[in-house]
Amino acid sequence: MAVLNGSLSCFEQMDDVQFSHWTSLLEQRTGMHLPRERRSFLETSLGLRMKEIGIPDFTAYYHHLQSEKNGQQEWLTLVDRLTIHETRFFRHQPSLDFLEEIILPELFKSEPDRKKLQIWSAGCSTGEEVYTLGMLCQQFLKQHNNRAVSKPCYLAITGMDISVPALVTARKALYDQYKVRHVPEQYLEEYFVAQHNGRYQIVEALKKRVCFVPFNIIDMKKTLLEPMDIIFCQNVLIYFNRDRRKQIIQHLVKRLKPGGFLVLGAGESLNNPHPELEQISYPNALAFRRSELVS
Repeated sequence: MAVLNGSLSCFEQMDDVQFSHWTSLLEQRTGMHLPRERRSFLETSLGLRMKEIGIPDFTAYYHHLQSEKNGQQEWLTLVDRLTIHETRFFRHQPSLDFLEEIILPELFKSEPDRKKLQIWSAGCSTGEEVYTLGMLCQQFLKQHNNRAVSKPCYLAITGMDISVPALVTARKALYDQYKVRHVPEQYLEEYFVAQHNGRYQIVEALKKRVCFVPFNIIDMKKTLLEPMDIIFCQNVLIYFNRDRRKQIIQHLVKRLKPGGFLVLGAGESLNNPHPELEQISYPNALAFRRSELVS
């Protein structure tokens, strides 16, 4: 996910009223909670952007973002500056093992002749998680489709993130050598094409299975997504307060098919899990299955 960045402040300092206005704006528009101890990060991030566009102080910049003419585009730029895109290919192996060993076999055991497998990566950042899920699912489907007597199962993965520039990178599906360092050799050979400039391009067959959409996770009521078989929402909830996390989980469950799986970050916790979610025990992974019987 695109998450809040951090840095040391060397710019003008905010007073308490300004900080309150800015954190309220950030929480209102993104849902993310910025505690008081991160004030210096906010001062630095805003200060850098204000210097670039020639705005002299925090109050003037705050009002600039409210303007109908230029505020919306500037907000998109600022959100990208306020976030880091913390992701990589094959990032959390226990969750991926859970996908291969439990989720996919269970879904096809309960529906052997399924025609479509739908996955949502919430907070997908620059696309590495989406393509990782795609590679693993394609490998599984090769074996399943070879055994299938009817039409092969179609894979569809949707990646969503609040950062538009991050999604531009994801759609290009072009990564440098450092980015692919964790990709197993088998997958690197099958799903990437080495370029002359030392970068690696995701193969077209995999690109066709995914799409990327700008999306703020607190606005899930607005999404037109069909119910999903699998939702990956890793290391997203930790940036929200308790009430907001509860709301997000409620909406995630609504976007999950009965019997579908929700995978969260291993370090995240749900104080009061949704009544329709059953936690699935698996080492170093945090995953739930939605009840088959939905009222």
